[in-house]
Amino acid sequence: MSSTYSLSFAASALKQLGKLDKPVRIRITRRIRELSTDPRPSGSIPLKGDSDSWRIRVGDYRVVYTIQDGRLIVLVLSVAHRSEVYRDL
Repeated sequence: MSSTYSLSFAASALKQLGKLDKPVRIRITRRIRELSTDPRPSGSIPLKGDSDSWRIRVGDYRVVYTIQDGRLIVLVLSVAHRSEVYRDL
């Protein structure tokens, strides 16, 4: 039996998500929900220099998140266009 992770969002990630056009927001939200059953899906990449941070690609957008395996939590840190996502990390 596999574990289900809880999803949590940084306030800044919720704000970024809210600014996106509805179709893009829906696609990204679906991918984020999938992280609750598979926090390291095919195509996810660990960020260099931080063993807990990962990113997934959703079209031209990126979702950056951390995985807390001990607590079964996925914390979404940033949702932004690929040209902007790494600026504040």
